[in-house]
Amino acid sequence: MKRLRPRIPPRLPRTFPRPGSLRNPSRRTRALGRAAVPVGIAVVDGLLVNGFGTGPGLWIALAAAGALVLRRRCPEVVLLVGLPGMYIGHLAFAPLIALYCLADRRRNVVVGAVGAVAVALAQFLPYPVTDLPELAVDRETLIMAMDSCVLAAGALVLGRTARVRRERQRELAEGREREHRLLAERTLSTERAWLAREMHDVVAHQVSLISLQAGALQVGEPDAATVRSTAGIVRELSAKTLTELQHMVGVLRAAGGPAPGLDPQPRLTDLPALVRDCGLRVTLATPDTPGHWSQAVERAAYRTVQEALTNVRKHAPGAEVDIRVQPLDGGLRVDVRNTADDGSTAPLGLPGGGHGLIGLRERALLLDGTFDAGPEPDGGFRIQAVFPSRQTF
Repeated sequence: MKRLRPRIPPRLPRTFPRPGSLRNPSRRTRALGRAAVPVGIAVVDGLLVNGFGTGPGLWIALAAAGALVLRRRCPEVVLLVGLPGMYIGHLAFAPLIALYCLADRRRNVVVGAVGAVAVALAQFLPYPVTDLPELAVDRETLIMAMDSCVLAAGALVLGRTARVRRERQRELAEGREREHRLLAERTLSTERAWLAREMHDVVAHQVSLISLQAGALQVGEPDAATVRSTAGIVRELSAKTLTELQHMVGVLRAAGGPAPGLDPQPRLTDLPALVRDCGLRVTLATPDTPGHWSQAVERAAYRTVQEALTNVRKHAPGAEVDIRVQPLDGGLRVDVRNTADDGSTAPLGLPGGGHGLIGLRERALLLDGTFDAGPEPDGGFRIQAVFPSRQTF
């Protein structure tokens, strides 16, 4: 049985345009225009100077005009081709354009200066060179020398100016790009610091509560109802901690895209529930009427109280805590004080990272506030944070 070969589609002919060659015809038209205009000007200049009759002057002028196509890649060669036309037939545009491109494309100033001297000599010296002794040092000769120097120097200066301007524009573009990159890195660093503070506050608080309930289950009487109740609390706290972690990880994974919201964020109205579930002896005083504080200020106040309660559970679980949140000159003041540990409750033994108070201080500074913490004379500890009034964040 004859085996059939798969049919291979024929290749496209070489004359078929490539897929990306006709994407931007206007750009190609502008490029062709920029390349053709100098050549056309040089051709017209050669025809006007040498006329339409055939001769060596016309052919040299046309060769100098045609060489301008390579003015960006080989300006030295183009200038060498154009100098005979300037010397023999007083051709002007082709050598000056070549000198301009030489000064624009080459960083070495000496190369441009040599080209300018060559152009000035080709413009000034008589043809044939045997007529040089006949030149008299008079007013007309000095004017011709000045004109030759001005033409060469003008083309040289314009070319160097174009090069300096292009380099300056490139430096400015690189500087803006570097500034944008540094700003993006700074923004990313700020967001990471904020996420680190949120994760520390949330996880430390919830895990300390879980440890507290587990300790109560360990030292309590083996009553079935108590075990079920405590186990339910531990399960609820574990689920809540996992949910908070999922929110934070979702924000970290959303780098470069729209971040998922973390709403609802804690506010001052959530403080009673926080105090009720903390497992400590706490006295709470909050404003009777809601204020016009921004969400950032209320969230910072809530996190300050939360971190203070976490620290008390870690280091002084048998202490009494006094929390006062009160308005202050349009802002908000948070005072958390605890007494010395009375020894009635064993410490939880949770590890301390040393970042809790640092994070609270950073929160206050980001909101243009103040933060102070330190031990009390009676063996307790005090935390005080003041947040100014801010409408937006």
